[in-house]
Amino acid sequence: MARLELVAAIKEAKAPRAGATARTVPVPIPPGDEDRKDHFINRNGLTYAGSHLIIDLWDAEGLDDRDRIEAALIDAVKAAGATLLHIHLHCFEGGGGISGVAVLAESHISVHTWPEKGYAAFDVFMCGDAEPRKALSVFKEAFNPGRLVIGEHKRGVL
Repeated sequence: MARLELVAAIKEAKAPRAGATARTVPVPIPPGDEDRKDHFINRNGLTYAGSHLIIDLWDAEGLDDRDRIEAALIDAVKAAGATLLHIHLHCFEGGGGISGVAVLAESHISVHTWPEKGYAAFDVFMCGDAEPRKALSVFKEAFNPGRLVIGEHKRGVL
């Protein structure tokens, strides 16, 4: 019974209030963190953590080529003005594709490929001054997709 009361209390606390309005709150940079590269962005009156691009490449080439994918990740990081910390790629046996991540000071780029379908899924999430959309031209050049589908989500909107 106590558990049910707790669940009800949580639901009530999380319920949106009628007439509640969102407000933008300035995010001060704590002393000593001035050199952080993953700071919140203030752009066009909006404050948010970063942009998260969801990128689908269809009819793409070279999706089972580890070196090609690694080079594209490195080039995408450079084009976006981000800071590479580490890359990890895993190649599945029998042409089963590649999954991996480039860990950035500003967040990450992840990739999952299905060469047998000509399909690759990239997530590009970057905070601070990095420009994730600049990674798109790198992926187009590296994989020559016949079709490109892009979604964008602002993360951590205040």
